[in-house]
Amino acid sequence: MNDNHYDVAVIGGGPAGYPAAIRAAQLGLSAVCIDDWKNEKGERLFGGTCLNVGCIPSKALLESSELFHRAETEFSVHGIKVGGLGLDVAAMQTRKAGIVQQLTTGIEALFKAAGVVGIKGRGKLLAGNRVEVKTDTGVETLSATHVVLATGSVPVELPMAKFDGKRIVDSTGALAFTSVPKRLGVIGAGVIGLELGSVWGRLGSEVVILEALDTFLYMADQQIAKEALRHLKKQGLDIRLGAKVTSATVQGDVVKVGYESGGAAQTLECDALVVAVGRRPYTTGAFAQDVPVQLDKRGFVEVDAHCRTSVPKVWAVGDVVRGPMLAHKGTEEGVMVAELIAGHVAEMNYKTIPSVIYTAPEIAWVGQTEAEVQ
Repeated sequence: MNDNHYDVAVIGGGPAGYPAAIRAAQLGLSAVCIDDWKNEKGERLFGGTCLNVGCIPSKALLESSELFHRAETEFSVHGIKVGGLGLDVAAMQTRKAGIVQQLTTGIEALFKAAGVVGIKGRGKLLAGNRVEVKTDTGVETLSATHVVLATGSVPVELPMAKFDGKRIVDSTGALAFTSVPKRLGVIGAGVIGLELGSVWGRLGSEVVILEALDTFLYMADQQIAKEALRHLKKQGLDIRLGAKVTSATVQGDVVKVGYESGGAAQTLECDALVVAVGRRPYTTGAFAQDVPVQLDKRGFVEVDAHCRTSVPKVWAVGDVVRGPMLAHKGTEEGVMVAELIAGHVAEMNYKTIPSVIYTAPEIAWVGQTEAEVQ
């Protein structure tokens, strides 16, 4: 058992955690960042959901699919003739994996340059600001003056549409399809549902998106939302509002989805179903039972405006705390916390966090909507 001490220990190496560790080190503090992310090959990588199976891979596929769609539908208007246009999904996935690999290994280079100790293992906060770390080679314990919880989030699973990893998948599974589903169902017309629907719709899927709410993109300005809906439908996305899913069963090679719309029972058949109804904070095993970190009724770690938890010198940032689950929001929180620990003055304005949906055209907003102001 090694009892190493650091000024700052960060549990979680995603977009909230690794910037917190780097900023702390830049400010002269000794910092360690612990992360247990594993890819499908069993390799441990920093970067969390965003770099490994979220923001970065989705943008890679969005770009590839948009280029294919433009070559198929727009190039001829510009006098560009493309003969024998074909689709190689395996090559797209290889490019995506290469981008992910480059960025995740880049974090280790940033750690080295800043002087951060990176540990690939599972961190658990113990009493007295000690951290248990389980790695592939054993268990060790370290201590820290300050601990930052940055354990992120996981996809929400619906009880009537359980993931099977093949026909009914979460966003991670939808980014790993090896072929284009002929018919793709998506539950949820939020950021993730629209982006994934756009990727596979451009590549040839017949995409139906079921949204339980009657309002499209309720969180955005409704003039923008109305215009975005028109564009997305024109592109071929079948977006059905007020569609509440009641069941999803796999029968052979088909997923049968039951939903209610307008008071009537409906059925949708598809070859694959993506459940994209949001994410929930991930705190499983993040701290011992005798550590009094408080959670709210939705499972988020309770923090004040500066991300302090109920335990002295324990902080929490990113998806595991209140606010929009956005990588750049988590990054800013991580940097703010590091600066506060170092004795600097720092704060965040949560009213000016930008949001972007990377469809074509892109949908973006920042600050309050007209409805919120009213």
